[in-house]
Amino acid sequence: MRIWLLQDRLRSGGTERQTVLLARAFHTSGHEVTVETFRPGGVLESTLGTLPHRVLQGFDTGLNWFAPGLVRVARAAAPEVVLCMGRMANCYAGRLAQALPATTVVGTLRTGKALPFLFRRSLARVAHIVANSAESADVLVRDHAVPPARVSVIYNGLVFPPVGGGAESPETGLRARFGTTAETLVLLCVGMLRPEKNQRALIEIAAGLAAGTPWQLWLAGDGSARADCEATALRLGVAERVKFLGFQADPVPLYRAADVAVLASQAESLSNFLIEAQAHGLPAVAYAAGGVGECIQDGVTGVVVAPGDAEGFRAGLHGYLESPERRSAAGAAAREFARAAFDPSRQAQAYLDLFTRLRAGRTE
Repeated sequence: MRIWLLQDRLRSGGTERQTVLLARAFHTSGHEVTVETFRPGGVLESTLGTLPHRVLQGFDTGLNWFAPGLVRVARAAAPEVVLCMGRMANCYAGRLAQALPATTVVGTLRTGKALPFLFRRSLARVAHIVANSAESADVLVRDHAVPPARVSVIYNGLVFPPVGGGAESPETGLRARFGTTAETLVLLCVGMLRPEKNQRALIEIAAGLAAGTPWQLWLAGDGSARADCEATALRLGVAERVKFLGFQADPVPLYRAADVAVLASQAESLSNFLIEAQAHGLPAVAYAAGGVGECIQDGVTGVVVAPGDAEGFRAGLHGYLESPERRSAAGAAAREFARAAFDPSRQAQAYLDLFTRLRAGRTE
């Protein structure tokens, strides 16, 4: 099949990482794959390697929604399948479906944010919609009147799958660099620093842990909310304990060095960070936003807390701080669960099977 993956830009977010992961997998399976983006650049652009990548904007206008010549380029390329990744790409999905009747245009829902009007209009025009969590699929059916038969759930695949079947060797160098001891509980959050990701709440939660609790909070990622997070850490007197690590091309060493994955996001369909951290053996504590409950086996691989319940979040952290045995058992369960449920080869094959079924349906 000739497959397009449509994305506004290859920035460092979870959807963009899934775009690259799927493009590689489809190519490896023998399909003709092109990644089409609106804007040039982005930190993940170089990770495509030799995969074909075409850009619509002649120079970077800074506009995520601007896709000049998209329909014309698509008609010339005549892809058999277009997979729209991200909100901006899905805003154009309906237009592509109308302009290219011979092409199977597949939309996706990979966000917990409100959907723009053009995105909502596209839902009725595309051939099918893939949600990356059952919660998102329910939103499509319940809130947007999409017939269940036009929705499939395909979870995100592990972008950084662990090597080997067992536990990994801990990364002690990173811990030493930041002055942690064996008693220090290292809390880790990996993701773009945006208001909806709510890293500020993690700083406030950690700052409110019981006096004398040895902890550090590592925030990996960059974005518009970084300055606010830094100011919050300074205001609460915990600036020395909160480490801003910037964008990490490969977060695996962080997973190996940390003790607990933490997430306070307010808009989450399915968290790449949570599934990867668990696959590397970290238990998790997270607010129950969107599909987070599908990422964690509550009470087994981690703790899911009602949104905004800071004390409940702290109680979950204290449980792992006070009992290394409990932390170890949850980490082992997390490793087994995430590696089985979010296997990347299985997820990519689910997309290819869906494409084949949809294409076959067009000729019947």
